[in-house]
Amino acid sequence: MPRVAVVQFEAVPDAPDANLSTVRRLAREAVDNGAELVVFPELCLLGYWHLRRHTAVRLHELAEPRTGPLVSAVSALAAELGAGVGVGFLESDAGRLFNAYAVCLPDGSVHVHRKLHAFEHEAISSGDSYTVFETPWATVGVLICWDNNLVENVRATALLGATVLIAPHQTGGTNSVSPYGMKPVPLAVWEHRTEDPAAVEAAFNGPSGRGWLMRWLPARAHDNGMFVLFSNGVGRDDDEVRTGNAMIIDPYGRIVAETPVADEAVVVADLDLELVPTSTGRRWLRGRRPELYGVLTEPRGDELGIREVRFGRTEG
Repeated sequence: MPRVAVVQFEAVPDAPDANLSTVRRLAREAVDNGAELVVFPELCLLGYWHLRRHTAVRLHELAEPRTGPLVSAVSALAAELGAGVGVGFLESDAGRLFNAYAVCLPDGSVHVHRKLHAFEHEAISSGDSYTVFETPWATVGVLICWDNNLVENVRATALLGATVLIAPHQTGGTNSVSPYGMKPVPLAVWEHRTEDPAAVEAAFNGPSGRGWLMRWLPARAHDNGMFVLFSNGVGRDDDEVRTGNAMIIDPYGRIVAETPVADEAVVVADLDLELVPTSTGRRWLRGRRPELYGVLTEPRGDELGIREVRFGRTEG
């Protein structure tokens, strides 16, 4: 029964060395508590929402290949700790940029997922493939943030064999166009969290944070019979506030462990993989009728451009 950890922390914009130091510290804390796999948030080595304000030239200056010093340092950390460590970074490859996530395993192997629905900057390309791979503990898939909102992506990852889904995010507190979607968390609520902890915890666990997640995230686990490891940023992210809510969900959609803390946190839990074969979602996978599903690949004509997803405020 593998033990895993999901982490939330506030990344320092454009400060990879500082963020790498935080990753090292919190990964050691997680491993000291028995974790064999430690999951950090999307773009945690660089920061996230401020990137949209950068020029393409600046983004290329900040980006690194998957074999660069940042991922190499995390790979060395994984080997040192004898545990897997997943981190988000800005990848450069043959002149293109990707919102990427590297899962570094203790044997030195590195598996990189490129966000399929990248909308952070027009210079950042979207990935074009799913990422599923074997680890010493389970078959693992990765989907980054909005990748997880689209049900087809999670189903495809399950069909490719994943029983554990790593789901790094930078979410909560966005301004959804939906009247029942997320709304911004005022920066003052975060900045005054020490003086008024009740206000920040209410905001983070309310309809713009945990309340929004509960509408859909457990369903991704339940409907596909897989564990979901949800890691998220927390605190200020440019002009928005991320709500943390790091949690681990089992194949029945039940929350195994989570944190209500409006601050940096490490959440640890054991994964009972014996739950997977008999889960409702796995029975549903076997009950599919693929011959009926051609409509899923047919354009309707009203598809959003990838950047419209976020800048049109459709998230949530």
